[in-house]
Amino acid sequence: MPEYLVRTARMPAAGQALRVQADSPAAVAQALGLPPTAVLSVEPAQAVAPGLRLRRPAALDLRLFSQELALLLQSGIPVLEALETLSERDGPAASRGVLARVCDALREGLPVSTALGRVPEAFDPLFVAVVTASERSGQLAPALEAHAAYLRWTEDLRAKLVAACIYPLLLLAAGLGVIGFLLLYVLPRFAGVFDALGNDLPAASVQLIHFGVWAAAHPAVSVALMVALPLLGLGAWRWPPLRRRALAAAWVLPGIGQRWRVVVLARFYRGLALLLRAGVPVPASLQLLQGALAGPLLPALEAARAAVAGGQRLSQALQAQGLATPVALRMLRVGEGSGELALMLERAARFHDDEIARLSELVVRAVNPALMLVMGVVIGGIVVLMYLPIFSLMERVQ
Repeated sequence: MPEYLVRTARMPAAGQALRVQADSPAAVAQALGLPPTAVLSVEPAQAVAPGLRLRRPAALDLRLFSQELALLLQSGIPVLEALETLSERDGPAASRGVLARVCDALREGLPVSTALGRVPEAFDPLFVAVVTASERSGQLAPALEAHAAYLRWTEDLRAKLVAACIYPLLLLAAGLGVIGFLLLYVLPRFAGVFDALGNDLPAASVQLIHFGVWAAAHPAVSVALMVALPLLGLGAWRWPPLRRRALAAAWVLPGIGQRWRVVVLARFYRGLALLLRAGVPVPASLQLLQGALAGPLLPALEAARAAVAGGQRLSQALQAQGLATPVALRMLRVGEGSGELALMLERAARFHDDEIARLSELVVRAVNPALMLVMGVVIGGIVVLMYLPIFSLMERVQ
């Protein structure tokens, strides 16, 4: 489905460009749940060429910015003066430049959301949507606090998952180091002993010895290959088609797949609660939260958004597309009846927070032993192939 850059006269971001997937430019308004007159412009988005995607450093720490700006606004400082204060303090030049551009736009008389939308490299559509909706309600500071809390939770989630992966990566690096030592240092020194045996050697041992001798004769090439392998793995992971397939495969793994699904849905509930609390309509909120869901769930999210735009209740739409856990479904129904939908979504997300700890524990208990077994088999196989010729030599001597 093609992607378009759309500017609208309504929420989630008045006058700002959003990326929207639709069958045609004429279908963009329907995809956003807006009347055609609310769409200001539609332009084809530039397609990203398939290949490696390198992550650029962020121009601004959005969580810290939201937290500090909310504190200044709660102290009674006007928005422009608060932004000028943040831009005048010591910090990265890129951050000061971003805030200076926002201040210039505010001096021109533009709304805060429009000024932020002029710097898309620093302020994503979700943040601009929160600011736009809070401008209408006059609750900018509480909305910024809620956004900072959402980003803090997201960073904590990422930190926990990264911490669970550190030990497997260290174990893998140590195993590769041992394998490199055996191939580059130990095997060439065994080659002279093995030459005395002639051709009476196992075929696998012969191939291993030849490879070790070649690696020792070309140390620069061997080291370069060993360094290139992890880089190639990282590059392959950043290649979108391969990454999508890997994530799809992990999605159906027993034990891990189901827990990972709950973790992703908990993030989705928190983001939806943030937008609804700020006053963003449900269809637009679902559109903005595409980045909060994994690839396998994106078609379900689009179907749920279309159902809600057609008048279906949110709980029914999410249940029909498998985006509501049993706990979240019951809380959604309570929220729809009481008018506290955002609060119920937040509680559903908190209920599933323990699933993150369970996922990290599963990685530690399952992945680490499996990786140790694989590395043990590989290193043990090399050692056995090295010593098989020695056993043959001892038999001949006897």
